[in-house]
Amino acid sequence: MTKSPMHLPEELLAILRALRAVGRPRLVGGCVRDWLLELKPKDFDIEVAGVDYETLASRLAPFGEPDLVGRSFGIVKLRRGSTEYDFSVPRRESKTGAGHRGFAVAPDPTLSDAGAAARRDFTINAIAYDPLDDIIIDPHGGQADLHARILRHTSAAFAEDPLRVLRGMQLAARFDLTLAPETAALSRGIVDAWRELPVERVWGEWDKWARLSTVPSRGITVLAETGWLRHFPEIAAMQGVPQEREWHPEGDVLRHTQLCLDALVRLPDWQASDPPRRRFVMLAVLAHDFGKPATTVRAERRGVLRWLSPRHEEAGAAPSETFLRRIGSPLNLVEWVVPLVRHHLAHHAGQPQPEAGQPAFSDSAVRRLARKLAPATIDDLCLVLWADHLGRPPLVSAETEARIHALRDQARALAVADAAPRPLILGRHLVQLGLAPGPQFKSIIEDCAEAQLEGAFTDEAGGVAWLQEHLRKGGK
Repeated sequence: MTKSPMHLPEELLAILRALRAVGRPRLVGGCVRDWLLELKPKDFDIEVAGVDYETLASRLAPFGEPDLVGRSFGIVKLRRGSTEYDFSVPRRESKTGAGHRGFAVAPDPTLSDAGAAARRDFTINAIAYDPLDDIIIDPHGGQADLHARILRHTSAAFAEDPLRVLRGMQLAARFDLTLAPETAALSRGIVDAWRELPVERVWGEWDKWARLSTVPSRGITVLAETGWLRHFPEIAAMQGVPQEREWHPEGDVLRHTQLCLDALVRLPDWQASDPPRRRFVMLAVLAHDFGKPATTVRAERRGVLRWLSPRHEEAGAAPSETFLRRIGSPLNLVEWVVPLVRHHLAHHAGQPQPEAGQPAFSDSAVRRLARKLAPATIDDLCLVLWADHLGRPPLVSAETEARIHALRDQARALAVADAAPRPLILGRHLVQLGLAPGPQFKSIIEDCAEAQLEGAFTDEAGGVAWLQEHLRKGGK
């Protein structure tokens, strides 16, 4: 082969040499795919043919304490410091019932490389590598598909596990792949098997899509081509919803959303974000126009009939929450995503044409926006705004870009870009001023919070002074 050998930890090479004495160790799955794509493999899975489970475990014992929790699947886990390796015996799988777990699994050390690879989902994941002899084993043409950026099922057994369609969704988005027509057809034949999938497994695939995509629109296209978009009606509803071409020359709402998603992952700030932030911002961009199908009408504006979607940002809040529940997302994601959807037009709420030297947004409005978005932030919202703006090629608006910059800069100047304003006056301040705790505390603290948002004070001392004057005037 012409490619440089895969770089492996020396400790793993030592283990593989020991296993060579009793079997045929191969690196398999994602680590081989990533290496061929010139990406750094994150996990190493090793399949060892020609050896039974007990012998495999005994050969691994000198290198650490083998974890035999995967015995029924022929899997041995071995931890070395902070790294965990999965070793397995080749296995046969046969469908025995409905659902993702409806399989009989039987380890079979006698399987050939081709036979062992046949159970894998896609050809690009069915490539094995012998690092000791530096040989690629590719019985199903995975390298050619990887080179052509084609996502193709390995065998007809693909249809036995409906989760593989969603796995195809996230793989297409992560590696910029196009689904093979025959794989799309096979997937359409199992569209009703959706009901077999446990919601936690559904979320596992959407989670990878949200965190790891490089071309997220590819995943949505896979859902459309396979007929599986029907299982996500909040997305499907955007298909064919018209937009005014003067503002949206790119096409319907779903096409706009796909372009927004692809624009998001190209933003340096999203790329530099940690996985949780990537996740909720990606989902917010996906959902930002969920309200358009219910609000889009043909109506007059400035004497011209246009396609309009009045108040779609507020209308998108409920379907966003429904969608997140449908895909099994963690409950707290709703708190992050929905405010971003609800306020994704906030940059248009300022002065239409601020005078020279005057801010486009009042300080009070920016502070209030930060509070409405919490726990998300104005910095998070600006990512959504940029993605929304860039999802209208070739249309670019200098005015919109200036508004996004102005909102971000003003939020940073007010120290509310990355967090909502922290209340400066708390119950303890009321107690220190001699007030007895009681029901009136809530309304007084709310008055203080409102005054803080209006800029009446900016530090604790100023807040206490304002509170004293407020109480002197009869505030309760």
